[in-house]
Amino acid sequence: MTSIKAAFLAITLLIAGAARAEGLSPEQREEVVGILRDALKQDPTILRDALAALEAADQREREGATRSAIAAHAAALFRDPADPVKGNPQGAVTVVEFFDARCGYCKQLQPAMEQLLRRQRDVRLVLKDLPILGPSSVLASRALLAAQRQGKYAELYDALLKLREDPTETVLRREAERAGLDWARLRRDMDDTGIQARIAGNLRLAQALRIEGTPALVIGETLVPGAVDLATLERLVAEARRGG
Repeated sequence: MTSIKAAFLAITLLIAGAARAEGLSPEQREEVVGILRDALKQDPTILRDALAALEAADQREREGATRSAIAAHAAALFRDPADPVKGNPQGAVTVVEFFDARCGYCKQLQPAMEQLLRRQRDVRLVLKDLPILGPSSVLASRALLAAQRQGKYAELYDALLKLREDPTETVLRREAERAGLDWARLRRDMDDTGIQARIAGNLRLAQALRIEGTPALVIGETLVPGAVDLATLERLVAEARRGG
């Protein structure tokens, strides 16, 4: 990097830091703008490097905030005994998945996640119902959490994630009965206030982690937004295993 580029980057980062704190005085701003203008005249390409440096700094700040949030909510994320679990219940590595049963990307992720659980026998998958796509999503989450009371959460989860139609009550009854659930009991439990409280708790936890959509994975200290492939899942699990 040329000395001009280095100076420009240093000044740009200084401005960014000052803007986050108490800002520059008008005189200081005028002086800095003059320096930046002269530097850009000599080498316009340094603006690209400066923007890349700022983006990298912002990314590091976001990742640090995410790690702090995960650490602060570790018990609710990884160790809530009420959460449904797939894979190895005593697994050395825990993957937390926030999902919506109607989410197309969650459905896209499911085959890769199933492969991960078959290939990595020490992985524990914690499922967090996060119904954010409307009333049908809420209905599906209530059915899933009610199915857990009959020991059939995983069976209904697998059915709903493969579903290619809206999970109306009629569809839910059909899939529940196929999975061996007592529909009358399931329908009563779906209206239990405790189930609504669990969904609300998942929503609060997602907000605390600044999760903006589904699926969202927490693996070790890493928050992964969106669906990823098997290779990425295995890499993240390996990193979490080394870090643990």
